[in-house]
Parts: sequence; C-alpha cells; structure tokens
Amino acid sequence: MKVEQFVQLLEEKGIALSSNQIQQFERYFELLVEWNEKMNLTAITQKEDVYLKHFFDSISASFFVDFNQQLHICDVGAGAGFPSIPLKICFPEIKISIVDSLQKRISFLEHLAKELKLDQAYFYHDRAETFAKNKEHREKYDIVTARAVARMSVLNELCLPLVKIGGAFVAMKAANAKEELEAAQKGIKILGGKIQEVYSFTLPFEESERNIIVIKKDKSTPAKYPRKPGTPNKMPLE
Repeated sequence: MKVEQFVQLLEEKGIALSSNQIQQFERYFELLVEWNEKMNLTAITQKEDVYLKHFFDSISASFFVDFNQQLHICDVGAGAGFPSIPLKICFPEIKISIVDSLQKRISFLEHLAKELKLDQAYFYHDRAETFAKNKEHREKYDIVTARAVARMSVLNELCLPLVKIGGAFVAMKAANAKEELEAAQKGIKILGGKIQEVYSFTLPFEESERNIIVIKKDKSTPAKYPRKPGTPNKMPLE
C-alpha cells in the first residue's frame, strides 16, 4: 500500500488526514525501522507493508467502532504501538494508555510519542495481569484494545477487567476468530462481558481475513480476575 493509497482509502472511510497527520505516519515509519535495527519490534519493515499491515490494519477498528469522540483507551500488549498509536494520530481527541511487559518497547513508545508530539498518551511497563489489579486502572477505560496478542480465551481475562461497565473490549483478530470466540464464551460471561458484534472484512490488496470482535461490559468483573501472571495463558477460562 503506497502512502497515497493509504490516504485515499482512509478518506473513503470518512477519515481525512491533514498534512501534519500524514507527516506523523511518515515519521512513525522512519522511527519503527530505525529502532527495529536495535531491538525486535516487528518483522514487517517494507514501507508498503507497514502502511497496510500495521497502520491501515490498526485503524480498521474505527471502521466499525466510533473513535471520533473523547474516549480513554487502554491498549494491552501494544508492542510497537498497534493499534493505539495509529488510532491516536487519526483521532487526536482520544486519550491512550499502553501497557506492555517489555521495558525496551515502552522506551520506544515514549520516544515515539515525544517525536510525534502526541499529548494524552501514557505508557506503563507492567504485566497485564498485575496492571488490571491496580485500582487506578481497573474498570476505568471506555475501550480496551488488543491486536495479535493471544487467543480470545486468554485475552478476555487480561482485558475485560480494565473495561468500565458500559464500555467495550475490541479485539482485532485475523482468521479463526469465530472458533476462538466459541471457546471463550464461558469466560466472557464470567468476566462480565457479552458479545456484541463480530465484524469481518478483508484487508485491501492482499485480501487476508480480518475480524473485529466487540465485547460489551455489562457487569463488574469478579475481584479474583485476572489471576496471577501466567495463569490465564496456562489455564484459560474455557
């Protein structure tokens, strides 16, 4: 995906990027490649691939969920900033908090936010399991996002405790999303969530399957969740 195609396809979705926003994406790409030489941020480094598989793919959540309002979003295991940083560039009004277990990635994200002059962007070096137990963050977010982090039965336990009642967990998945969701139904209910919608589409040009799963939070998550670090992954709520 060339930059011009990226801009045009977003415009067709009602997202008109300013010259400053286009420049922010350009700088994001440069820093991603530069830092990737020192640490493992992404296996995708070709410009057209980054714009399609990282930038456009991240923003695709907004084609189905309204980010064009004042929201506080938490991105769990964002890695190099996906999907929250591309969403923040497109929708500057949102407030983002990113939690990641690797300090090196947090250092990259802090540098990135400074370079891109992003305000209301906060970064936390922590495990999702302990972060969600913190009263300052538990059930405080309008939307919690996760992209390519773990299977749904694990993700729900890491993310739903952070969602406020009435908010939503938005999971971005590739293929097999429906099977994952089927296995995760029991856990979603236990954690206070309810499946609202599953949106499926294909990524342009390469035509690969993508799914946006929206889980509404309608009840408070029981205090014992998430369980201690590592447990959700070893013993998912299925």
